[in-house]
Amino acid sequence: MDQKLRVLVVDDTVVYRKIVSSVLAEMPNVEVVGTAANGKIALEKIEQTRPDLLLLDLEMPELGGLDVLRRLKAEGSPVGAIILSALTSQHSRITLDCLTLGAFDFILKPANGTFEENLQRVREELRPRVDAFARRRETRRLLAGSRPPATPATVSASAAPLSPSVAPSPPRALPPKVEVVAIGISTGGPAALAEMLPRLPGDLDAAVLVVQHMPPVFTRSLAEDLDRRCRVRVSEAQDGDRVKKGHVLIAPGGKQMKVCREGAGAVVRVTDDPPENSCRPSADYLFRSVAAAYGPRAVGVIMTGMGNDGAAGCREIKARGGWIVAQDEASCVVFGMPRQPIQEGIADAVLPLSQIADEVTRVVERGRTPCK
Repeated sequence: MDQKLRVLVVDDTVVYRKIVSSVLAEMPNVEVVGTAANGKIALEKIEQTRPDLLLLDLEMPELGGLDVLRRLKAEGSPVGAIILSALTSQHSRITLDCLTLGAFDFILKPANGTFEENLQRVREELRPRVDAFARRRETRRLLAGSRPPATPATVSASAAPLSPSVAPSPPRALPPKVEVVAIGISTGGPAALAEMLPRLPGDLDAAVLVVQHMPPVFTRSLAEDLDRRCRVRVSEAQDGDRVKKGHVLIAPGGKQMKVCREGAGAVVRVTDDPPENSCRPSADYLFRSVAAAYGPRAVGVIMTGMGNDGAAGCREIKARGGWIVAQDEASCVVFGMPRQPIQEGIADAVLPLSQIADEVTRVVERGRTPCK
């Protein structure tokens, strides 16, 4: 990286300003350029210090984090933000609004514990996110300097901007009838889902199952927000919910979700099974069950996010004859989760975010009649 990431810490609590600043000080490629006790002071310091990233608390006197982001967006500011949130319904709703406005990600403030315990918890959550933000910043800088103007993408994976070493899957016939679409997504997910899912038709002739890496409470707020935006119905999954066409079920935070055949239909099971890839819910856990239950009648969609959760599950779906759609690098907030399926040639379509819903609809609708 050519230069250090410049970070401004914004929190009305002295303890958390100290905790966050201490964690950032441990990172060699990060420079803390200042702190602010509220959003009004933060806006002044942004002008003075020109940070790349804000560590932004939600509830502060005079001006809160959400209002700071609204002002920055209205001004077209390029500064990024990671939100410092609490595990409450109110904070979950405000955090989702921040993510929709373009905040990179969020971490939870520890609810209790000693200073050292809270420092360690923040360290574990914050460092990978700051690293991911820095990588995205550098990648976008390189892409902006090296790529020609974008042209409309096609459905073929060969049209995606992959490196020469990648061998995408050749086009192949669609299955006779798609019954389920399974989506795995993480960092950047709420905003991506808010763009993608409303584009699905209300009469979509397939069910949709979503794993979004989020803690408890937040997934319920996410489902409620998406349900207001979408023509399909969206809800947080409960154990025993039937898998129905035109209905999106989002895995509850802190739980695993799988699908099981039951008679002529299927239900979801919400479990306390261990994390996979350090994730609960896990895309691999869901995708594996979808592959077993639906075989070639499944579509797996792997989207923006850190890590590689979902890669093994995509292999399972593909091995059973299912269809794999991956979000392309340029439109991902973090090109982590789609990277491996694309590089392995598993993806049947590599597309920008704006075209994923159309591809899902196309595959579901073409599956109703024999492919030519």
